Amino acid sequence: MPFLSNNHEITDIHGKPFSRRVLVSVLTFGTFCTMLTGTFLATAYPSIMKSFDISTATVQWLTTSFMLVNGIMIPISAWLINKLNSRIMYLAAMTTFLLGLILSYLAPNFETLLVGRIIAGIAVGVSMPLMQTIMLSIFPPESRGAAMGVVGVAVGLAPAIGPTLSGFIVDNSSWRNLFGLMIVPIIIVILIAIFFMRPVIKAHKQPLDIWSVITSTLGFGALLYGVSEASDKGWGDKLIIGLIIFGLIFVALFIHRQLTLEDPFLDIRVFKYGEFSLAAVLSSIANLAMVGVEMLLPLYIQRILGETAFHSGLMLLPGALMIGLMSPITGRLFDRYGARHLATTGLIILIIGTVPFLTLTKETPIVSIIIFYAIRLFGVSMVFMPVTTSGMNVLPLEIMSHGTAVNNTFRQVMSSIGTAIMTTVLSNVTNSQKPDSALLKSNPLEYADKFVDSTLAGFHAAFLVSVIFAVIALILSFFLKEGNRARELRGIDK
Repeated sequence: MPFLSNNHEITDIHGKPFSRRVLVSVLTFGTFCTMLTGTFLATAYPSIMKSFDISTATVQWLTTSFMLVNGIMIPISAWLINKLNSRIMYLAAMTTFLLGLILSYLAPNFETLLVGRIIAGIAVGVSMPLMQTIMLSIFPPESRGAAMGVVGVAVGLAPAIGPTLSGFIVDNSSWRNLFGLMIVPIIIVILIAIFFMRPVIKAHKQPLDIWSVITSTLGFGALLYGVSEASDKGWGDKLIIGLIIFGLIFVALFIHRQLTLEDPFLDIRVFKYGEFSLAAVLSSIANLAMVGVEMLLPLYIQRILGETAFHSGLMLLPGALMIGLMSPITGRLFDRYGARHLATTGLIILIIGTVPFLTLTKETPIVSIIIFYAIRLFGVSMVFMPVTTSGMNVLPLEIMSHGTAVNNTFRQVMSSIGTAIMTTVLSNVTNSQKPDSALLKSNPLEYADKFVDSTLAGFHAAFLVSVIFAVIALILSFFLKEGNRARELRGIDK
């Protein structure tokens, strides 16, 4: 761990002092910018489709490809973090991201835009685990909660405000400016990083295991794609079944390979630490309970209440701001008291905030949706980063990069599965209860009312799944250890 010389200045792996505050600021702002691009395209789809004369199925690849390469790169990031100088790696990731933005902004055709998104996804798949590993490396265990709470502002806030920001830009300008407006901030991040970023993680010579790369890429790529497409094509679709089975086979081969290597490409033996395993499962379930509703609620607001995409994003903005406000606070509370009581309280609040969504109607006041969604994210802010930090704190520093990669990969797969399940439930319940098409001709008004009722039933069922996920997470939270073990072991008074 870097040597702590005073409150804000520590030394890098070469013994040279640097400002931790500046480094954290660069990491947080860079992460915010990269995370923002993950969710800001949905409202721009119609405009992009018109620009390039493409179908809905085609334009969806802008998000699907980003998610796929992001997920594929996360396991690879552990090897890169251990192999390369962390300063060079961060600059390379940000420069790659900048290249993706520029390509997307200037794209003369859809193919170029897609390549730009893929390049950006590669960069985010590396920069996110790197940022977490650096943060965990430059802070001692007993103060990592506050540090990760700062990161939580970027991780929680950026994806949530993405749709609102993009809706405003698309309504008042070109979709290209979604990428163009990000170029200057990223250039600033790179320039600051050149002068203030320091190598803080010791690299070691590890040969690239090609078989690990192949099995990881094929396994996680096929699994994530199969699960993400299941909500559209159905879980019984032959292609979906084939992709999931293919993915699981290669993931199993990847796991077997890691267990037999003396120096694993991705050390999955981090799961032998019970607290880490529990934290990984708990944070993943809590995350998918959050992400699923984040995806479905705007659909309800637009389809049932008739609001625009921009207004639906605006309605969810207070909840996003709640995460930004609470993450630093819950991080400090974790440093003092540990994760268990925070997690259980947060999950209870999450459940309380989700249950009202089981009774949504076409007359539900907008203010109610805003309030209960904010309550949900208040609860999430007490769970996500504290539990993640609790799990990471039990790992030795030398395998921290593997822990962050394993945790992020596991969470991404679980979130994809959970979101697909909720979307499938929404679709199946809606289709099972929708009125007969003959009614459309005989009584169009009654057909419209019954169709809305069937759609509402679908949303109710999907939100019930989210409640069930949250209840499972609540039960698991009681198995977390009480207190902050890092503080106890170091004899730091509460």
